[in-house]
Amino acid sequence: AFLGIQFLDTSTEGAYFGQKPEELARIDLLEARVSDRLTEEGLVLMDLAPIAADLDRVVNPANCYGCEVRMGKKLGADYVLVGEVQKVSNLILAMNLVLRDTTDGTQVRGRSVDIRSNTDDSWLRGINYILKTEILKD
Repeated sequence: AFLGIQFLDTSTEGAYFGQKPEELARIDLLEARVSDRLTEEGLVLMDLAPIAADLDRVVNPANCYGCEVRMGKKLGADYVLVGEVQKVSNLILAMNLVLRDTTDGTQVRGRSVDIRSNTDDSWLRGINYILKTEILKD
C-alpha cells in the first residue's frame, strides 16, 4: 500500500508566504512517479478507499507512530510505503521514502536524500535515486 508523500515546509519562506502551488503540484508528480515505477516492477498497489477516512485524520502518515502499518494491515497489504519531502529552504530539500512490513512494522527498506534546487527536475532526480538505489533495488 502506497500512502503517499507528505510535504513539510519548515522554511522561513513558507512561514511568511505560505505554500506554493508548484510545490504542492510536485508532490503529485512524485506520487505519480512512485506509483508508476512500482506498477512497472509488477507490484500491485492497494486501493486506499477503505482507509480514506483514516488517512484524512492523519497529518503525516510517515510520522504517525505506526498508524501507517495499521492502515496497511487494514487493507490486507504485505507492505506499506510512505514518504516525505521537507523544504528547509528554497535551495535545500530533504526527501524520504520508507517501506515497512505490515506484519511487525519493521523497516524493510528506506532512504533519505538531500536535494539542491527546487524544481520538477531536481525533485524527480531525488525520488528516482531513492527508487533505484533502495526501494526497487535487486
